[in-house]
Amino acid sequence: MGIKTTKEYVKFYINLDMKDSVSLLSFANNEKMILKQKLENKRIEKIPIVHGIKILEELIADIKKNGEHEVLKKYIE
Repeated sequence: MGIKTTKEYVKFYINLDMKDSVSLLSFANNEKMILKQKLENKRIEKIPIVHGIKILEELIADIKKNGEHEVLKKYIE
């Protein structure tokens, strides 16, 4: 898995240019769901996926606590 930090996830979201159609919270929840599905694959390394899920859970909690606008501002500056 290439994304290792919350900032990288936020940058990835921004670079996808989906801000007008998909919220950061929806994006993070979808990414988390995809990673959980990947955990079921026996051929791939689990540790990076578990790490990614943890990052996304922290990002989701931050968005719920502080709001999407504040989280975006925090990570793009």
